[in-house]
Amino acid sequence: MRKIQMVDLKGQYQSIKERVDRSISEVIESTAFINGPEVHNFQKELEDYLGVKHVIPCANGTDALQIAMMGLGLKPGDEVITADFTFAATVEVIALLQLTPVLVDVDPVNFNIDIEAIKRAITPKTKAIVPVHLFGLSANMDEIMEIAEQHNLFVIEDNAQGIGADYTSKDGSKKKSGTIGHIASTSFFPSKNLGCYGDGGAIFTNDDALAHSIRGIVNHGMYERYHHDVVGVNSRLDSIQAAVLRAKLPNLDTYNESRRNAARQYTEAFKGIESIVTPTGFCDAGNSICDTCDCHVFHQYTLRILTANRDALVKHLSEHNIPCGVYYPIPLHSQKAYADSRYKESDFPVANQLVKEVISLPMHTELDTEQIEFITKTIIDFVTK
Repeated sequence: MRKIQMVDLKGQYQSIKERVDRSISEVIESTAFINGPEVHNFQKELEDYLGVKHVIPCANGTDALQIAMMGLGLKPGDEVITADFTFAATVEVIALLQLTPVLVDVDPVNFNIDIEAIKRAITPKTKAIVPVHLFGLSANMDEIMEIAEQHNLFVIEDNAQGIGADYTSKDGSKKKSGTIGHIASTSFFPSKNLGCYGDGGAIFTNDDALAHSIRGIVNHGMYERYHHDVVGVNSRLDSIQAAVLRAKLPNLDTYNESRRNAARQYTEAFKGIESIVTPTGFCDAGNSICDTCDCHVFHQYTLRILTANRDALVKHLSEHNIPCGVYYPIPLHSQKAYADSRYKESDFPVANQLVKEVISLPMHTELDTEQIEFITKTIIDFVTK
């Protein structure tokens, strides 16, 4: 059996090596390292893939989220609602801009932001909602957009883990995650479903004026060289990373389907194990993954371990050379940087429970059946002993 990797970037690279190497070499030969043709071509190709009017590449996913908020003109003290159970970058940028983060609990089934918790958190100071498409599963965007319309709020999709997922609205129409709200951000960190070989990110929007504003912000506030019309930052996707992303983008749907197939194998193996709760699609199809489950791209395959010791399981897997991750071990409201007297532990029963139970298994495009069988057997042996 091949060595099990949490993310097998080397294996993925081998399948696209010729194109990646050629593309990187062409960038080096051209010396167009910043805002070169590869960046502009990738931008257009990603716009076409997503069905969105504007993609603005930038240096990383955290910058993308911060710049999205800057483009909306949010002011210090404005309240921004987001999920308590996610990576810190989501709340980090809110704090950096001197906005007021308002953390709310998540849904126990899909781990995404809880709709009723959003409603309870809205005040006259609320200006935006940031749903996170956590682990690759689209949040409930129909409900979120309805709330936003009722209260005149912006919706900023944090799509760092969800690129390529389809969201099916109540009317049956489909849109890619990241193209539904007023604006969205994504990350091209190497381990993402669409990852480069360094840092990278992008902002998506269908709003022409907002896109124009953001194009200035990412480039020191310039639309014309040395004319600084807005306060900006230096956040650009370099041409080599764009070349890598162009090589990968045509394979994104295939990559995501490989992840779904691995997820189905995991879920089938764990069927009937009472101490294990497997992830579901948006429809929650009987605690399983439906054959047409395009709402989930499985950036992570995350279990809940109910009756066994999760931390002991992590150790057990390590002893068997099986990597795993705990995403996330501490809820944001308990982090020193974001603790606030406004929060009560009773506000976060789900997040507080998830941090004790979740474990993410190896998930990538190169997983094979032999590896999955070994991983699942090792886990089942531990939880049923």
